[in-house]
Amino acid sequence: MNNIFIQLAIILGLCSVLGYGVVRFKLPLLIAYLLGGLMIASTAVFDPRASEVLHFLPEIGIAFVLFLIGMELDLREIKSLGKPILLAGTLQITITTILGATLAKVLGFGPVESWYLGVGLAFSSTILVVKLLMDKKDEGALYGKLAVGILILEDVLAVLLLVVLSVSSSILGLGFQQTFPILALAFKAILLFGLVFILSKFVLPSVFRAVSKQKELLFITALAWCFIYISFAIFLGFSVVIGAFLAGIALANSPFHYQIQGRIKPLREFFVALFFVYLGTQVDFSEIGKIYPLTILFTGYTLFLKPTIFLLILGIFGFRKHTIFQTALSLTHISEFSLILLLVGFKLGFVSQPALTTIALSTVLSMIVASVMITHSPKLYKRLSRILGFFERKNYKHALESWRHYQNMEGFVIVIGARKVGGEIVKLLKREKISQIVLDFNPYQVDILMKEQIPVLYGDMGDPEVLDKLNLHSARMVISTSASEEDNKLLLEELRSRHINIPVIVRAETVDEAIGLYKAGADFVIIPEILAGDFLVEKLRDHLPSGSFFKNRAEIELEKLSHKTLSWG
Repeated sequence: MNNIFIQLAIILGLCSVLGYGVVRFKLPLLIAYLLGGLMIASTAVFDPRASEVLHFLPEIGIAFVLFLIGMELDLREIKSLGKPILLAGTLQITITTILGATLAKVLGFGPVESWYLGVGLAFSSTILVVKLLMDKKDEGALYGKLAVGILILEDVLAVLLLVVLSVSSSILGLGFQQTFPILALAFKAILLFGLVFILSKFVLPSVFRAVSKQKELLFITALAWCFIYISFAIFLGFSVVIGAFLAGIALANSPFHYQIQGRIKPLREFFVALFFVYLGTQVDFSEIGKIYPLTILFTGYTLFLKPTIFLLILGIFGFRKHTIFQTALSLTHISEFSLILLLVGFKLGFVSQPALTTIALSTVLSMIVASVMITHSPKLYKRLSRILGFFERKNYKHALESWRHYQNMEGFVIVIGARKVGGEIVKLLKREKISQIVLDFNPYQVDILMKEQIPVLYGDMGDPEVLDKLNLHSARMVISTSASEEDNKLLLEELRSRHINIPVIVRAETVDEAIGLYKAGADFVIIPEILAGDFLVEKLRDHLPSGSFFKNRAEIELEKLSHKTLSWG
């Protein structure tokens, strides 16, 4: 079973069969991948530890995911979130490590081993959170930015911890790193972050402009840049995660980043599937009889204690309960880094095999449970809304969540989402002097609209409190450009329960989704592909005889595409 093609056939076949069942229950596909890994580990159909497929390929998935999220993240957007990210990340790690180590010691582990387990429980998985954010299209939301910011901080601290545990050989053989490991790390971090800033400003724009005329060359150049910078990060002693993330950030303002994303995403899905299968295979079932009570305790610990810590800390900064709930829920699991950390301890003789197996199984179980909880977060939020009010700061709200009041407005249009299609609608309504209120969950987008003096609320339509502030009873129409079928159905359900009978336009990605939304009460459903076809037919009918529409059309369209997004601003 050492043949790479046979192993891929087994892995992908399992993922496909399990994935079909998982999708039928409306759960994220990564659960199927984790279960597939557990099945391979339990049946020993091949040895995962000797598998070339699972040894090299999963890390490429990590690189692609972080490369893409880096391109989506404008660091200016999270500038105002620096303090909450720093405090929430460091305090959570400190508190969880101390309490986790105490719990491990009570359960019979040795002093040093207990500290390893405590630290292992403190970290959350960057790749899992980013994958779920992308699936939900919430990477631009405030809670998404908070979660990603905290995770990147955790990754930096994780690298620092690994340096302390096992200092690597000196670069250039000078011995500086072995003598002053922390100073060396600080110097290399400045070099790594500083270089990406310089290259993104003075070198990369010219490079990508030169190769942009050939799509395949643009794609290959983007991959080359990604892997070159990852290699540079690894050379300096940093992780693949940090290297890929910084490589993506360097292209965040590139006018070509949409083209790059479109080509990389299919590759990402393949490699990410292998990564989660790999995690599932790390469970040693020969030890399962001894460690299952410990696994249940550790999994329960991370599912209930970690989110409570995040709720308490983020509530201090004035974030609303919906934001702190979604952020805390996103970080409710154990990271794959925990396996790396305990494996280092195992090789150094500080960690036993039962401890390593406990953390491996706890990681997989916590990821499965957390994925289900995150997928059903709107239902969970409704049930826990009253309890969550305890964590919300009563007399102060963060600047991003200080809602304006538009109770005196009448006969306005509500536009949900001001990017791409939504941005064009906002511009049209402003041009025609039709009153409107915009709802958007991207802080940067909200700031732009406020500067343009367009009535706007920051928030997610999954939050009932936001819908209350929208003054729905006085609206004349609701237009939702959100791509989330669940959010659009929730909107229609809220309107129906409040007995509000106004035209509602929503968006769907597929025909089946559109049928479901019509049945749920939508008056008109936008399907981008069908809409594009209708637009083209209309333009051809109106302009084909004279061809006037197409004069200078290339220059006009290139000007539109040169902006980072097709959104407002």
